[in-house]
This record gives sequence, structure tokens and C-alpha cells, in this order.
Amino acid sequence: MKTAYLFPGQGAQYTGMGKDLYDQHSLAKELFTQADEVLGFELSKIMFEGSEEELKRTSVTQPAIYVHSVVLAHLMEVKGKASMMAGHSLGEFSALAAAGVFSFQTGLQLVKIRANAMQQACDATPSTMAALVGLEDAVVEKLCQEIGNVVPANYNSPGQLVVSGSVESIQIIIEQAKSAGAKMAVPLQVGGAFHSPFMEPAKVALAKSIQDTEFLTPVCPIYQNYTGKGEQDPAQIQRNLIAQLTAPVLWTQTIQQMILDGVTECIEIGPGKVLQGLVKRIDRSIPATGFQTLPIPS
Repeated sequence: MKTAYLFPGQGAQYTGMGKDLYDQHSLAKELFTQADEVLGFELSKIMFEGSEEELKRTSVTQPAIYVHSVVLAHLMEVKGKASMMAGHSLGEFSALAAAGVFSFQTGLQLVKIRANAMQQACDATPSTMAALVGLEDAVVEKLCQEIGNVVPANYNSPGQLVVSGSVESIQIIIEQAKSAGAKMAVPLQVGGAFHSPFMEPAKVALAKSIQDTEFLTPVCPIYQNYTGKGEQDPAQIQRNLIAQLTAPVLWTQTIQQMILDGVTECIEIGPGKVLQGLVKRIDRSIPATGFQTLPIPS
């Protein structure tokens, strides 16, 4: 039996996330309190009571999903159960914390820097993303090359690819994707063009913080977005984590590699059910479930 634990990225947030964990488990309450102190604002209050608009701010969304995911991972003691781990975009930080590469607080400090740097990059240069469904990856890649200023950002599952680029280029690729036979081509409600060259200023800002942080060897291989392959060398994990900001998320390739490496089940840890759905689209033979909370302890 080989279990892979998966951690969601931006977009999985919702009002009330993590409140039941906070109310029911003393460790969760302690970690939420630490998170508020690290961030310098009441993240917990926004998570529990904030509006959808407040939660959508990158500087809030990323810490919120990280905290929810890692608190749950600690409560479930996944560190001693995992054969492999992976996280989608931001979720890679959650996976690294869950695998013991760095502490909950250290990971949150990196996520804070990442989120703020990405927000600044978004504010400096208007850009956006779009989801394209029903086209071969090669068709989308060719459209990107022909249009310019737009690149593949997330290889989520076969026939589901997210692209990032300038506002104008995204509008063009949506129309051209529809003409090419896409089942769906829609703009995403995001702050900017994540996982693209538009995030280069954020990458520069984050790189020093990652390089200055001690990374320990994870308890199991971490399948990283940049390569789609399992990694346990701390220095290589750092390099791949820095590269991730401006490179596409190779999620399809990640799950396919896990299957080649013998995974028998995938369990999503954190808000939402997006990753479970993607696993099923990639290979229905792999059981995929998830946890957003835990039962009240008896």
C-alpha cells in the first residue's frame, strides 16, 4: 500500500474554513494562534468569518489554505503514514511542512513572503489567467507560441490546461481556443498571471528567503511542480521551489509519475476537492478521497 497525500492550492478557500478544527482540537487552536502572530493580522477571523472578497486577496488566500492544510496534516499525523506527497502550486509549501522539511511557522513565513511578492507583481503589471478544456496540450502550446505573451501555467489533467498572460493575450487565446473546438474557455478570477514570466519579480523576492531557510530531508519523496518527479534532496527541493513561481505546474505529470512509482491511493488534505477530481480525470483506477476536517474527538 502506497499512499500519496496531496495539498490544494489557491482557489480552494471558503468562508468558515478550519473553524471546526479550531473549535474541536487544542493543537489546531494553538497553531491558528501562532499563525495570527506570524502574519501580524487575524487570519483566523478572516478564515472563519470573512467575506468571499476578503478571502480572495492573495495575501490572505495563500496563508489561509496553507494553515488549514498543515493543521489538518498535523492532526492526522500524515508524516508517519505517507509514501509520497505533493502540493498544487501553493500546496507544495503545505506538503513540505507536512513532510518535516521545515516547521509550521517557518513555512508560513515563506508563504507570507510569497503571497505578498506575488501580489506586488500582480499590481505592477496587469495580467490574468484562463482555463481551457477539451483541447490537446500540444494545441494549446501552439496557440501560446503563435499569440505571444501567454504561456501554459497549469497542466491539471489531460485536456484541462490553464494559461497565463497579458490581459489582451488571454482574451485572444480564449477566442482562438473556442474556434479550435475547446469545450470551455473562460477567464479565471485571479489577481494575475501566476506561473509565468510575469511572476519574475516575485521569484527574485522569494529566492533569497528560501535560500536563507534551512530545509531538512523530507520523510518521503516530495513530487514537485517544476519537474513532476519525487525529490528528497533539500538543496534540489529549494531550487525547484524557487523555479516553480515562473514555471508551469506539471500536475498531470506528477500524478502519472506517482502511478509509475506504485501509488495505490491519493488523499487530499485541506480545503476543497479539486485535486481528488483531477486524479480521477488522470487515472480513474487510483482511489482518490480527501479530508477538510476531522470528527469531533470522543
